[in-house]
Amino acid sequence: MSRHKVDISLKNVTVEAVAAEGKALARVDGMVVFMDFAVPGDVVDLHVYRRKKNYLEARIERIVKPSEERLEPLCPHFGVCGGCRWQPLPYPKQLEAKRQQVVDQLIRIGHLEVPEVKPTLPSLKTEYYRNKLEFSASAKRWILPGEDPEKLSAKEKCGLGFHVGKFFDKVLDIRDCHLQKDPSNAIRLFVKDYCLTNGLEFFDIREKTGFFRNMFVRLTEAGGLMLIMCFCKEDKKRRTALLDALIKEFPQITSVYYVINGKLNDSITDQECHLYYGEETITETMEGLRFKIGPKSFYQTNSLQAERLYGVARDAAGLTGKELVYDLYTGTGTIAQFISSKAREVIGIEYVPEAIEDAEANAAANGITNCKFFAGDMKDVLNEAFIREHGRPDVVILDPPRAGIHPDVAKVILAATPDRIVYVSCNPASQARDLAILCQDYKIVSVQPVDMFPHTMHVENVVCCKRK
Repeated sequence: MSRHKVDISLKNVTVEAVAAEGKALARVDGMVVFMDFAVPGDVVDLHVYRRKKNYLEARIERIVKPSEERLEPLCPHFGVCGGCRWQPLPYPKQLEAKRQQVVDQLIRIGHLEVPEVKPTLPSLKTEYYRNKLEFSASAKRWILPGEDPEKLSAKEKCGLGFHVGKFFDKVLDIRDCHLQKDPSNAIRLFVKDYCLTNGLEFFDIREKTGFFRNMFVRLTEAGGLMLIMCFCKEDKKRRTALLDALIKEFPQITSVYYVINGKLNDSITDQECHLYYGEETITETMEGLRFKIGPKSFYQTNSLQAERLYGVARDAAGLTGKELVYDLYTGTGTIAQFISSKAREVIGIEYVPEAIEDAEANAAANGITNCKFFAGDMKDVLNEAFIREHGRPDVVILDPPRAGIHPDVAKVILAATPDRIVYVSCNPASQARDLAILCQDYKIVSVQPVDMFPHTMHVENVVCCKRK
């Protein structure tokens, strides 16, 4: 069998390198061993729990000797929470690991002809950089080592925080998170205490029972603060009391929405968001442009780094002011508007109608008249008839979801024969797959990784292609 569970102990293993998906690797008797939360140079004792054909998977039982490069993690939840797993790794090492990830996906795995991949552009902030966080409530939180679940009361078993990796029904209760600036932590802790004190039942993910389900905190560098509180069912009296208490406790809140979500998952994209208090939107600024952000709006979660990312994309596009640009997967039109002053016209296409409404409103508010936006499934909207009507693009900018682009979209882009393609991706693996199609007629001329998520393995990558 190529895969089965095992129970093997390995002693005094030296960690050699950072690997894909945030893991580290070592070699024992010619076999590669992957593990989490390790730093190159660590000497560790390992418990191997799974053997596959070409490698082993293990967890660290003990750090015998820490690497000279190992840093003390910032977060008290490190090692249990699934996020920010690179905290012990010095930031320059994180940046190089992300660059290597791009190299591996595009060259070693994708077999693409690529110029030298540039060093990863570092984030301006490595802590408190996120403008949006979601916290989930659970009546049966993740039980920590040393805790006896039999001795915990029902209240003590409740948690408000992040889902634990690989366990859809487990939530780690969070005390202090370094991802989002104040008052994010204070708001979450207040909500938890209020719910427990006033008998607002936490959601039971398996049983689909309870009242309080999850919450979103959105904030901007310009000072906007939006809360989106989600409940399993309507109970106006209890809901209103909680929302009023939040508004009173945190006067800096500028917008409060609530959602009644009785479906199986926590997503609110298909739910109605009811404005309870304050402004309909919060506002972010970028190079003098103002972007209104609603409860469902997509906006890059690292605001300061988003401006640098879009600057990289704009520079790669090589705009002179004469070009017609197609901005595919435009979201709320941030890239389209960011580049509009350097282009003759920008056409943005996005699947989510609400996002296009935001894009049009933002463009109007910013006095931008050379952007047009269209809503619909990309493979249905972007076709030969659309291009005949709106013109052949000189430049195509792509910023798709992690899954990448549909093969039909790639075919239409090739048929449109733009002079340049700028592909912005949060997943170099799907990006490499798509580029293999586009490189039938195009040559990759630049590759720039950008760090949007410090202390994680995630990397944004900007690839520029020129028509052969």
